[in-house]
Amino acid sequence: MTTVEIIENGNAIALASGGQMYRFHAIWLRDNAWDAETRAPGNGQRLIALRDIPADTRISVARVNEDKIRIRFTPEEREIDYDIRWLFDHAYDQVKSTNSGWISDEIEIWDSGISDRIPMADFEEVKADRAALSQWLGGVARHGFGKLTGGPVEEGALFQVADLFGYVRETNYGRHFEVRTEVNPTNLAYTGLGLQAHTDNPYRDPVPSVQILYCLENSAAGGENMVVDGFACAQRLREEDPEGFALLSRYCARFEYAGEDGVCLRARRPMIELAPDGELIGVRFNNRSAAAITDVPYEHMEGYYDAYRRLGEIIDDPAMEVTFKLSPGECFIVNNTRVLHARKGYSGEGSRWLQGCYADMDGLRSTHAALVQELGLAAE
Repeated sequence: MTTVEIIENGNAIALASGGQMYRFHAIWLRDNAWDAETRAPGNGQRLIALRDIPADTRISVARVNEDKIRIRFTPEEREIDYDIRWLFDHAYDQVKSTNSGWISDEIEIWDSGISDRIPMADFEEVKADRAALSQWLGGVARHGFGKLTGGPVEEGALFQVADLFGYVRETNYGRHFEVRTEVNPTNLAYTGLGLQAHTDNPYRDPVPSVQILYCLENSAAGGENMVVDGFACAQRLREEDPEGFALLSRYCARFEYAGEDGVCLRARRPMIELAPDGELIGVRFNNRSAAAITDVPYEHMEGYYDAYRRLGEIIDDPAMEVTFKLSPGECFIVNNTRVLHARKGYSGEGSRWLQGCYADMDGLRSTHAALVQELGLAAE
């Protein structure tokens, strides 16, 4: 049973149902109305600005009608219906975490123990089955990475992966890049050297938030791929050394890439990035592209480097990594603002050829959310 009460002289309502009670301000309710005069029926975008809503908006009548609440606003004297479930889903009258570095409930952090639960799917299945695609994209969004198997072994197949959820983001490396041994390479990724776990392109702002690596050949000894959850590493640092965590999130590092003619990319961002309310929203870590750090005060620089070193040690801990070797026709995808990837060294015998490209998480999340709505699925 749902009840509603007008409170604070019409400035708000108290909505109660099933043992839950939330308050909603009149101005918030009026701004979030879904009637045809407030929102465009086709796309849901607002037809009015806040300036069009009276600053002294109050509630004069509020009554429950089955699964809706009808509210009359003054001084407009307009009655508008609200879906009760929508209101509870968008309630803001609740205690939220105030801890620096808190993580959204939509995210699940992990370590090496996730090896047998990697978000994995068959390429042809997710192309043909929208429910399977939704499930896989939901896993990638929640865990920050995923794998596809059974794809075509042909150049450019990685673009078909990007087409599943979004668009390729072209950079100075081109629409895609080749990952194999080169003579006089412009980037250490094009050698047989092992690479420390890192996020890509930290010298860009905004950074590409999705990376796809697609395997075409892999007969060389070694060259296994590894992924590490940067959010799990950041939380582990916070638990061990709260002040070190604060230093890496308070002060900006600097990143730079000038490895080819006509290119000089620079960005100034913290290694651990927090939203204004303390939510952990990003990790940038790349020893190869780190420039001189000049934004940390003298009295904090030693402590900053101690925390930087410790974060690197946590990232290097085998207990934090998931390791796998791709076969031709397989690929993996990472949220490049969260999950670090690495590669073990490999020999000159045999061949190793991967193609990579960048895309963005907004397209992936959009496609997943649209599929969930279309198919009437619960969010994975």
